[in-house]
Amino acid sequence: MLRIGQFELDLPVVQAALSGYSDWPMRAMARRMGAPYTICEVMIDSFVNSLKDRAKTKRFLMVTEDDHPAGAQLMGADPSEFPSAAVRLVQAGFDVIDINFGCPVKKALGRCRGGFHLGQPDIALEIVRRVRDAVPDRVPVTVKMRRGVDDTEHSVDQFLQIFTGVFDAGVAAITVHGRTVQQRYNGPSNWSFLADLCADFPDKTILGSGDLFCAEDCVRMIRETGVQGVTAARGSIGNPWIFAQAKALLAGLPLPPPPSVTEQKEALLEHFRLAEIAYSSKRAAKQMRKFGMRYADWHPDADDVRAAFIRVGDARTWNGVIEDWYAADRPGIYPICPGVPKPPALGVKT
Repeated sequence: MLRIGQFELDLPVVQAALSGYSDWPMRAMARRMGAPYTICEVMIDSFVNSLKDRAKTKRFLMVTEDDHPAGAQLMGADPSEFPSAAVRLVQAGFDVIDINFGCPVKKALGRCRGGFHLGQPDIALEIVRRVRDAVPDRVPVTVKMRRGVDDTEHSVDQFLQIFTGVFDAGVAAITVHGRTVQQRYNGPSNWSFLADLCADFPDKTILGSGDLFCAEDCVRMIRETGVQGVTAARGSIGNPWIFAQAKALLAGLPLPPPPSVTEQKEALLEHFRLAEIAYSSKRAAKQMRKFGMRYADWHPDADDVRAAFIRVGDARTWNGVIEDWYAADRPGIYPICPGVPKPPALGVKT
């Protein structure tokens, strides 16, 4: 069980906020495949405040009845912009407000957003307090952090100042990524840092992030570090099955067989259908191309299927890939997960 505020989740593996990916269609697929909680892709506070009620932008605030609980992640520079944006997201139907102090992208740092705040604890704490005061008590506020700006002792001190301060301000949980902002996505995530943090703060709800490429990674992080939950990020792209797989492993069951080609086809068709609801048909095809390239990892002809998805430009070419490569049912394969040996797909000789 993982508890975030008033929400008790039956699986400690949740869908992370992924910029450019975790839109409503991806979150809906994750929920249908077992994710107990999903977080929308990060939004800039000033952007949320300026959003008009238009069909073109409806997808940003899209929450449906079967979407709950759903989190919205906010990022920005000015503490005064956060409260009104948080209230707007709650009014749109989001159940949790997650504040991003972890983004390591140059554009975000250059505009004093995301991971930049880990170097200015006073501003970070002001943002959290303002958001906590602005939204109803029933709405949990959470924070996403990295383990510091860099590896210096001063950076660790700043991390701990923010970590303890935001809990004192009333946040329900903190997600900690095991890399520094300076690392960006390079080098390994420092899981020992997470283990030490959990040992030092056993009464706090800490979720882990970083190097979670498959279900085995999610389970291993929980067991090795003591985090109460994990956020599946890059490992969940084109892989809505990660949640059911993690649930089986946590229950002591074997890793389920990989989805068959027919099961992959059904997921692709449904994901595309949902994308057409959120976007125009033309925009849906372009948005889904990057997902198709990752779904292809499960196909026994992964390289060829991935190349076919790269060429997708509209609904017609998307349907062509489905017709060419997913017409006949075959056993699927497990994608390579760094450091984790995979069982062969059923019926496939190795």
